[in-house]
Amino acid sequence: MAEDEDRAPAAVVFDALGLDYEKAFASCEAHRASLRWLLDGLAPGSRVLDVGSGTGRPTAWTLSGAGHRVLGVDVSPVMVALASRQVPQAVFRLADIRRLPLAEGSFDAVCVYFSLLQMSRAEQASVVASLARALRPGGLAVLATVPLDADAAEGRFMGQPVRVTSFAAAAFTELVAGAGLTVLSEHHALFTPAHPDAVPEPHLFLYCRRDGD
Repeated sequence: MAEDEDRAPAAVVFDALGLDYEKAFASCEAHRASLRWLLDGLAPGSRVLDVGSGTGRPTAWTLSGAGHRVLGVDVSPVMVALASRQVPQAVFRLADIRRLPLAEGSFDAVCVYFSLLQMSRAEQASVVASLARALRPGGLAVLATVPLDADAAEGRFMGQPVRVTSFAAAAFTELVAGAGLTVLSEHHALFTPAHPDAVPEPHLFLYCRRDGD
């Protein structure tokens, strides 16, 4: 256990889940709808940052398949290896987004699908602000979370022990707007992952644009 204690909690969970995570969320229509929105709004060859890129599917696979330049970042070595194999046209890095330097205005779009939930509220606010700065003015972002008022709540996710921190929907939207992103629309869904230990989850997807010309 000593080795696991030195690693990011999300790395331990998602190393264990591997491809099971991809299979469990494969039918999430709200996720795919948000990718269609990005594809409609991006210029050809856009630079996209996928935070918590997982197995690379569907996000990096969809965006890179449309000709965009995708950088995926994940704390799980297992996920990075899977993504690199499954989506060879994208680039994946083993890194913690909380400590990864991002140049101002270096991306045309940012995707954040449920990858904040094992961070503290202060860390989530800091990461969202950093991602907003990394977008060029007018750049697009999709942020998805489980909109619950929970602070370091202990639970289980697909059979794995987790500690989850999140915000209620209005508070998360306020956090995102305060980081300098215009929230263009909010999409709520209830989704049950295809896994025997899964339970229905409320999902919130925010479609955003960085303020500026």
